[in-house]
Amino acid sequence: MSLEELYEHIDWRMNPEDERARERFERIAEFFGSISDVLPSGGRVLDLCAGTGIAGAALAKVTEARSLTLLDARRIDRDSAEKWLELARLKPELRLVQGDAREVGELVDEHDVVVLWGLTMPHFDPFDAVRLFAGVARVLGENGVFLIEDMDRVYWVMYRAGYKRFLVEGRKGDRTIASMHEGYDFVGGTFRRGYYVLPGFRKVGTVDFHYWDISTQLALGRIFFGEYGLVKREDHGIAGVGDVLIFKKPKGDVARLVAEDFGAPHSE
Repeated sequence: MSLEELYEHIDWRMNPEDERARERFERIAEFFGSISDVLPSGGRVLDLCAGTGIAGAALAKVTEARSLTLLDARRIDRDSAEKWLELARLKPELRLVQGDAREVGELVDEHDVVVLWGLTMPHFDPFDAVRLFAGVARVLGENGVFLIEDMDRVYWVMYRAGYKRFLVEGRKGDRTIASMHEGYDFVGGTFRRGYYVLPGFRKVGTVDFHYWDISTQLALGRIFFGEYGLVKREDHGIAGVGDVLIFKKPKGDVARLVAEDFGAPHSE
């Protein structure tokens, strides 16, 4: 099952024609404005797993970026991306790249700020995440910044809520999307969830997730960056924005060594 197929059934509030998505855009921009002192201005913004480019456009607005690159495994709708920039009242150079975020080091050139927004980390298992962090550190300039919006799923999902074998994920139109536990990969550390559309209980596919905690992401990021920080949602207080991890001072030399090693054949 492709993510594009999954997202057809779940409303992530990324369409610029949706009033709720536009409200979300303003809240994202508000958060970036609250940390503007750590963000390079007038630079090059890269939005990973960008979707329609809602977060990248918000970041470009706050930093008055001169260019914006959107990278996503799915086809990116240029009209939606340009609409977000129109709402941002900004006209940076816009580049759309369809590709795997794990290969970011091979797909784009140097940028000043990279953002991974929308609670996307569960799509990357630990091996994927090493490649992701190494790739981002390779494409960032010396004073580059990497931002990740996420939540601590070990705490909120495993401990507070408890892992659900069956879970209603949401509604879109007259359809309900639900997921069921269908296996666990001990090497990748991923839970496999089958997705079903109701009524009719029609299976639309399966997706593997790794349930990250914040601490592990910070420790992993520290390998590839000289500085790290965390802005918790209860501290920034902006509705609809999760915890935000901030990494600075990329270690390009370390990233290149790791990228070369992870690009070589390996066994499980």
